[in-house]
Amino acid sequence: MDTRQLYRVEKKDIEKLQALLSGCFHQDPLYQQLIPQTEIRRKLLPELFRCDLDELFESCEIYADSPDLNGIIVVSDETEPYDPLRFYAAEIFYLLKTYLTLIRDDPSMKTFWNFVKGKDYLNSCWTDGIGTDRRLHIVYFAVRPSMHGKGVASKLMRAVIGYARRYRLAVSLETHNEKNVGMYEHYGFQLFEIVEEPLALKQYCMVLPQCA
Repeated sequence: MDTRQLYRVEKKDIEKLQALLSGCFHQDPLYQQLIPQTEIRRKLLPELFRCDLDELFESCEIYADSPDLNGIIVVSDETEPYDPLRFYAAEIFYLLKTYLTLIRDDPSMKTFWNFVKGKDYLNSCWTDGIGTDRRLHIVYFAVRPSMHGKGVASKLMRAVIGYARRYRLAVSLETHNEKNVGMYEHYGFQLFEIVEEPLALKQYCMVLPQCA
């Protein structure tokens, strides 16, 4: 994906990006389920997102509304060719890095096992059922709470949707907050399915259909 409407986030922005994601997802139902203890979650999230971002800078494109990073959208372009060997090697490397972080910061292993049980909530495997690779997948979509209602979310989402329409692509995403479903429906997304296993948590899987 390529758009001039948004600021392309670079590795020099990683600390601001890490802080934004940690703040926006601290109360997210998924991370509350995976890391129930508030203090452990506050400590772990920045480190987990740092691990995640190292991989995302290799495999995705990260855009913000501006260099201030009031809001960001992380997009995986599923139409791009990839090297399966390199892809799976990188996936295993970053997964091990994440697991080692979980074990180090919570030696009780409880958080580690929560992530093992909840892996299907994190890997977007449900998208295999959509039936097309002519698709963008939104990995993260986050807006600083103080900037809610100021057009940041619309600027980010409409840029991605505009690109998808121009190239006749579908767009997929998931959310674990039921309150977000109506917002995504406003942009044209449709509920594809709800994943409820193995954690006692609903994952709302949504798709913006491919434009004709």
